[in-house]
Amino acid sequence: MPEAVPTLTLQTAPDGGDCAVLGGSWSAARLAEPASWSRISQGLPDLVTKGIVSWDLRAITRLDHTGAQLLWNTWGHQWPAQLQWHPVQRTMLERVAHFTAPAVKPARRSAWQVFLQLGKLLWMLWDHAVGMLALLGQLLLDGLRLLRAPGRGPWRDVSGHLYRIGATALPVTALVGFTIGVVLAYLMSRQLRQFGADTFIVDILGLAVIRELGPMLAAILIAGRSGSAITAQIGVMRVTEELDAMRVMGIAQGYRLVLPRAIAMAIAMPLISVWTTLAALLGGMLAADVVLGVTPAYFFATLPDAVEISNLWLGLGKSVVFGLLIALIGCHYGLRVKPNTESLGQGTTASVVTAITVVLLVDAVFAVVFKNIGL
Repeated sequence: MPEAVPTLTLQTAPDGGDCAVLGGSWSAARLAEPASWSRISQGLPDLVTKGIVSWDLRAITRLDHTGAQLLWNTWGHQWPAQLQWHPVQRTMLERVAHFTAPAVKPARRSAWQVFLQLGKLLWMLWDHAVGMLALLGQLLLDGLRLLRAPGRGPWRDVSGHLYRIGATALPVTALVGFTIGVVLAYLMSRQLRQFGADTFIVDILGLAVIRELGPMLAAILIAGRSGSAITAQIGVMRVTEELDAMRVMGIAQGYRLVLPRAIAMAIAMPLISVWTTLAALLGGMLAADVVLGVTPAYFFATLPDAVEISNLWLGLGKSVVFGLLIALIGCHYGLRVKPNTESLGQGTTASVVTAITVVLLVDAVFAVVFKNIGL
């Protein structure tokens, strides 16, 4: 015999108030029907909005856990003021109420809790700063050790990292640099044309790319590409207990892991910066020729006079600093990875974010300190 359709009506109670009377089958099968669910899901919130406190469930022919949970949620996880029911229905509702956790509102944090959270953040930053300082000091000591015995240095590791950091990054850096050059030239041409200053695009494009954008783009790309790879490589060594094995065998981790990557990054970053700068200048030159009619011959002839050579040396010097910082940050977070995959993912993400942030901050410092050079 088919179950009755669930019903929901509003009647007048003997005391003169309103009473919600429920009838039919309040089971999962019946409530799942589109027509029944549409009517019930709209009717229950309306009753709650009206402030109905009297409920009569005696006309319900069947009440399972689904219907009981629906009613309990409608009541806001608390019993209504007046409730008429059968013993079986009471058992079902009490069971649902017992196993349903009440909705807990998130507690508002006090000023003291905010202060403690800030202190925790500052302590974490201090811990990372001390770790980076220790890593930098160890790198200097390893550098002195390499100078005393250069023939026993980890040159094979350096060459391998040079290939992975530098050679394999040339296509993507050239593509990004070329695209940025085209976009910059196109946008600047629209503004310069209004003042008849088409030829000044060489000055603006050359100074912006050689002094700032070339080294910055290369550093950001390498931080996201190679910085994360450094953290992941060392982090995997932690997970597979290779770092512990190196410590047991007396192999210096700084000399074998940090020093080769720092040397390779310091050598590769200026070269990648020049490569990215040339690609950006090429893109800007072609865009200037198409949009403004500034020929490549004029571009090549004017660029040396428009941009002083000191801007190039400044860009190369920044690139060396960027490379060392990216390598140190990648190694720092890699050595702090715990022997689990979750920590490996968190460390890699933190390494990329920190490296890019530090590159931007250091570039701002360079811009302020060397503001009178090459301008």
